[in-house]
Amino acid sequence: MRRGRTGECGARTLACRVGTFADARRHRAKKRRVKTRRGTHECVRHGVNLLVFLFLPFAAWAQTAPAARPAAHAAAPAPAPSYKDLKFSPLKPISIPKVETFTLPNGMRVSLLEDRDLPLIGGSARIRTGNLFDPPDKIGLATITGMALRTGGTKTRTGDQIDAQLEDVAASVESRIDETYGAVSFSCLKENADDVLAVFHDLLTAPEFRAEKVELAKTQMRSSIARRNDDAHGILERQFADIVYGPATPYGWDEQYDTINRIARADVQEFYQRYFFPANAMLAVHGDFDAAQMRAKIEKLFADWTAQQQPVPAFPKVAAQPAPGVYLATKTDVSQTFFSIGHLGGEFRDKDYAALEIAGDILGGGFQSRLFQLVRTRMGNAYQIYAGWGGNYDHPGLFQISGSTKSVSTAETIKVILAEVDRLRTAEVTDAELKAAKDTALNSLVFAFDSKAKTLNRLLNYEYYGYPKDFIQQYQSALAAVTRADVLRVAKERLNPANFTIVAVGNPEHFGAPLDSLGLPIKPIDLTIPEARLEEKPVDPERAARGKKLLQRVQQAVGGSGKLAAVHDYRRAADYQLDPSKSVSFVKEVEQWIAPSYMRQELIAANGGMLVYSDGKTCYMRGAAGAGQVGGETLQQIQGDLLRSWFQLLLSDRIAGRTVSAVDDRTLEISDRYATTRLVVSPDTGLPERLLYQSYSPGSPPKSTEEIYSDYRELAGVRVPYKVVIMEDGQKLADATVTSFQVNNGLKVEDLAAH
Repeated sequence: MRRGRTGECGARTLACRVGTFADARRHRAKKRRVKTRRGTHECVRHGVNLLVFLFLPFAAWAQTAPAARPAAHAAAPAPAPSYKDLKFSPLKPISIPKVETFTLPNGMRVSLLEDRDLPLIGGSARIRTGNLFDPPDKIGLATITGMALRTGGTKTRTGDQIDAQLEDVAASVESRIDETYGAVSFSCLKENADDVLAVFHDLLTAPEFRAEKVELAKTQMRSSIARRNDDAHGILERQFADIVYGPATPYGWDEQYDTINRIARADVQEFYQRYFFPANAMLAVHGDFDAAQMRAKIEKLFADWTAQQQPVPAFPKVAAQPAPGVYLATKTDVSQTFFSIGHLGGEFRDKDYAALEIAGDILGGGFQSRLFQLVRTRMGNAYQIYAGWGGNYDHPGLFQISGSTKSVSTAETIKVILAEVDRLRTAEVTDAELKAAKDTALNSLVFAFDSKAKTLNRLLNYEYYGYPKDFIQQYQSALAAVTRADVLRVAKERLNPANFTIVAVGNPEHFGAPLDSLGLPIKPIDLTIPEARLEEKPVDPERAARGKKLLQRVQQAVGGSGKLAAVHDYRRAADYQLDPSKSVSFVKEVEQWIAPSYMRQELIAANGGMLVYSDGKTCYMRGAAGAGQVGGETLQQIQGDLLRSWFQLLLSDRIAGRTVSAVDDRTLEISDRYATTRLVVSPDTGLPERLLYQSYSPGSPPKSTEEIYSDYRELAGVRVPYKVVIMEDGQKLADATVTSFQVNNGLKVEDLAAH
């Protein structure tokens, strides 16, 4: 999300300037990916046990209590039975309903499961892709592709138009790309299935990836980066996973401003084309339909999807080395310490996964676990505590003990946890602990298959990751067979305290005992978010040639490159009518510019004013909060304003250090080392229709800004827009009207720089 301003002739970076203006008036002085802690077998576990504990004794009492009858002397009530006396029959093996599977001529595999309980139909296309395929210099590309696939709409309908259509019939079509798969899903009432399937087909097979929606997705990603240190628990999860997985593979990578800024619409289109093709897709549909009829619909609907690509390579392997030690992220605005302890876990297909799952549950899986009883109940140190052996389908998960504790008891709590891990590794667990953990794990499987939709999704996972169809039955049998000796063995073999990574997020000034009392080296974590670096942006020669041709058409439409080059300075005045919800609703602006890079902007409102001056490299600002040289977002904003200055923007093919390329047949991308903007051209007139860029306000995340041009008038032989509508993150920010515009008045730099 980069910052920006409005065009040259109408509304320059109002988003930044009004925000800065309001700040001055008040005297102003979010991991790429979530690593799953626990596998798919943790569903509702402790909630189920609690329900059994609270409800079943009373249900049993209601069934056994004698009917009330009159008596001269009331008999003493019989004692209520204990929940310990309840008897349950053994769980039956999980049964899988019949699923019809077939492969279309184009190579897409399809699974159908009838479910007549409700008049609903839903489905999902699973694509073999993921953010593990992000290029190292464009981390975030897969995520942005997944976002813009849906929001960008199709060639015939925008994403907003699709939203309205689906909302009218209570339906949905969604898209995303996660770590190891992409998905496009739908759900609807049976009566609307044909229309919704058509939308689903169009988005899956021919998304448009409109430029403004790609930019909006980038804005949202940058906003997440800007906020990623706000939440202590979020810091903990991100840092623990990054340290344990390490920087050598994509499992330990994070998005940065630079990696997001390098992503263009063409990159998104190329990523989609590489991975979204029929032979790389699996479609599963469930609901109230006849399987034969649904098969015929799908065969007809997807007959036109014939894209082909080379087979997708395997996902990268985890090549992490142990990272033992204590890692401290200092966060002074919290009153407790958040911590994680552990190392790499395993895969679901591990022969010992069932025993490791039981060991993790006994250690810290719920209210009855050892850690909960010790550090939460008896010691009262921890606010929350849990532990689990994490597994994934195709790469190791994380063995993780996590929680939060009073700041003063940070070191003490960690010591107790480490001692409890040692105890699990040196003596067998009790029969009661084993039974409780096994019951919890086995009971949870019921809720993993309590609907046909869940069942179909689980079967899709097994096929996608190459697991046997009866894997769940194998796992159920393995859980039932776990013994006390198994738990001790896997704890000894697979839990290795010498390799533990310990991450703490908190305020060390409030620690009762220093973390080095743990006897391990302390390694500080740098939470600084790297700023975007200024760098030259390479341009594809073919796109550059098309971009130059399109810009020449724009130059001709506005009056010719000669007339544009003849303008050496200007003075422009404009009125801005802002959204009434803003703290300032009406602003006058006077802007003066001298080629090539001198600019002075004055803002005037009912409650004060502000002046900003820049020579392109430095920036001076004067307002209610004082005066002086500034940098950061304010300088970045005005550098973007200079790029977007009307007369020079349209001569960007003549200015050293700028690149011009074609995004598509009507969109130009123009960049220099400070900023990037996109100019959308009318196919009929060749005049600029819209300008897209990122705008910046001090202390706020960048916003996706759009200027929409109208009311073109001729000025010194050049056509310029006198009216501009300014949109910010899809919402209207202001209407700008130019009230006067003069060019070539002989302005001098010393006049602009006068403070």
